[in-house]
Amino acid sequence: MAKPFLKWAGGKRQLLPILQQYLPPQLARGEIEHYFEPFVGGGAVLWAIACQFPQVQRTIFDLNPELIMAYTTIQRDVEALIEQLAILQTHYFTLTPPQQSQYYYQIRAQFNEQRQTFDFRCYDSPWIERTAMLIFLNRTCFNGLFRVNSQGDFNVPVGRYKNPKICDRPNLTQVSQILQGTQINQGDFTQIETRIKPKSFVYFDPPYRPLNRTASFNAYASQGFDEGDQIRLKELCDRLHHQGILFMVSNSDPHNIDPQDNFFDHLYGDYQIIRIPATRMINSRAQKRGPIHELLIFNYDPPSR
Repeated sequence: MAKPFLKWAGGKRQLLPILQQYLPPQLARGEIEHYFEPFVGGGAVLWAIACQFPQVQRTIFDLNPELIMAYTTIQRDVEALIEQLAILQTHYFTLTPPQQSQYYYQIRAQFNEQRQTFDFRCYDSPWIERTAMLIFLNRTCFNGLFRVNSQGDFNVPVGRYKNPKICDRPNLTQVSQILQGTQINQGDFTQIETRIKPKSFVYFDPPYRPLNRTASFNAYASQGFDEGDQIRLKELCDRLHHQGILFMVSNSDPHNIDPQDNFFDHLYGDYQIIRIPATRMINSRAQKRGPIHELLIFNYDPPSR
């Protein structure tokens, strides 16, 4: 099965076996014709849906223009991208560790400087080079994160990897094949309302509500994603529910930190809420990574398990 071509904060690859248990049974019965994912991120669930239910039409959105650029480039010109990545990887492996670090910051500076004048609206050959830089930075930066500051600059420091897989031809080729049958859009999650169709299933995986003030990691875009946005998302879910559209929402479980924090229990009180085991992978200190719970919220009866 295809796997995410980027490491992504909050990626669902590790949780896929659990998530798949709670997909709507209408998918397996062939009653779902359209799949929408408004916060596509690394795309772990997208690849799983595409491989398991190839007949379902797929539409993805994300607010992050860099991410949509990468998806579009892989869809349209994966061979040219692989060629660029192979050049970067070959050069990187000829360098000593100090030189690799210097090269990383050189690429990062170029990536940030280029953003000031880069056209994210119309696909063109510069998208290939920039996508290659994005994948290179993602594969060689600390913890494989994508994080930007308030000015929109990528600001993750260099990581420590002996042999990072910068160019993964087999996976990129498979991802490109899946994306041939996928509509790719850049924009706010509410834009799916103008595209939604009957017999649709929507999976929402928004930037998570921080577990505490120091645990926030939703800077996938300079605008952030606050509690007001979480409420906007729930209101969209209400509108979809009234149209008969099936949806699933993932989010952090506030009970990990404060058992009295019932923000999501109250917000989604009209829907089914379950808590599933997860692992906190994004933390600068390894001892802070460990078992936690995440929330799954849906408006249908899941398959019997």
